[in-house]
Amino acid sequence: MNWWPPYLFSGVRVLHIADDWTSARVRLRLHRFNSNYVGTHFGGSLFAMGDPFWMLLTMNRLGGDYIVWDKTGEIDFVSPGRGDVFAEFKLTEDRLEEIREATADGGKALPWFGYDVVAADGTVVARVRKQLYVRRKRPDLQAS
Repeated sequence: MNWWPPYLFSGVRVLHIADDWTSARVRLRLHRFNSNYVGTHFGGSLFAMGDPFWMLLTMNRLGGDYIVWDKTGEIDFVSPGRGDVFAEFKLTEDRLEEIREATADGGKALPWFGYDVVAADGTVVARVRKQLYVRRKRPDLQAS
């Protein structure tokens, strides 16, 4: 993913994605291409650093019988980011089971996931929430 165009020159680096898609960790370095007018992290970069991960983890853990899309997101800026910042994502089996139960009858699930963007010293820079749209694929749309 570090070669993915939105991340390639943005300062975002994927540090880890678990082989079983249970977790991920990313870093955003501060440089002139992602800083704002006052020299701290641009808010869009803080949001973008974690944008795809809940969807990627969820769709890979649930498998091909499910449709998974990002639905909405929100960010709360807590303190200025002045250096490297990090975000971690951990998808538990309990959360997946909630989604499976909510979609078992063919309905959709709209789960929320959250994470903090933190500085190297642990200071919270931003709190981010993402909502996914998840439902089982219709049998006529599933690959054979």
